[in-house]
Amino acid sequence: MNRIAETELILNADGSLYHLNLLPDDVADTIITVGDPARVAEVSKYFDHIELKKSKREYVTHTGSIGGKRLTVLSTGIGTGNIDIVLNELDLLVNIDLQSRLPKMQLRSLNIIRLGTSGAIQADIAIDSLVVSTEAIGFDTLMQYYERKLSEPEEKLLIAFKKVLPENYRLSPYIASADTLLINKIGRGFQQGICVTAPGFYAPQGREVRANSATPELMRLIQDFKFNGQRFTNLEMETAGIYGLASVLGHKAISFNVILANRLTQTFSKQPEKIMDKSIKQVLERLTALYK
Repeated sequence: MNRIAETELILNADGSLYHLNLLPDDVADTIITVGDPARVAEVSKYFDHIELKKSKREYVTHTGSIGGKRLTVLSTGIGTGNIDIVLNELDLLVNIDLQSRLPKMQLRSLNIIRLGTSGAIQADIAIDSLVVSTEAIGFDTLMQYYERKLSEPEEKLLIAFKKVLPENYRLSPYIASADTLLINKIGRGFQQGICVTAPGFYAPQGREVRANSATPELMRLIQDFKFNGQRFTNLEMETAGIYGLASVLGHKAISFNVILANRLTQTFSKQPEKIMDKSIKQVLERLTALYK
């Protein structure tokens, strides 16, 4: 690979990456991503020690440790556009020599754990529960810009889903999957299912406020879809991008979804902060137990 040009890999004056404002030693091999910058401190307050705090724009990073296990928690902001920046810059930090601008001889694989809020789209999924995404269908366009080979199960599921979409919807969904090892090690015991990654919060998630939806039946089609015992469980805005980019860059990813709303029963959590805190502790307990 040729040396990466200054316009393709942009550094700040201190040598840190342009958007994340991070240096290679600033991040651990296990990274928890959250959407809300304020949630970073809600995770890191459980660290035994915090060694680093940095921020730029919506990207807030804390790195520390629990019981000797080094962890980073990083806010991404909302949407897969931000995920494109975060995943690529994390990969650059660990796999490119920022001085020579060449790939390192030995590449690192990060564990990326998304912990975010979500809305359930099946009546039997309780609010205040935690759902792990085995796969994600993305309705954004991010992964159309990257070459990626699908596994046979991914291809079959995506083909089956595309068949139920009306042609006039002009949608081009993609699919990406969680890492099997992370599912088995830290996702076991939780509800599991396919999530939908939407490119917006209103019409892309079936909400009609003032503007009319061009895809009025989309939510019903998603809710009714079943394939080989699998079904859609929830809606959010980042997972498909995380899974897709992790796969092309050689990293492992899993997404934990805190269910704060149920779109079918039209109920919303009465204690969202308490439930998020409980979920943070559950995920941290799983992570620290894994590395004891």
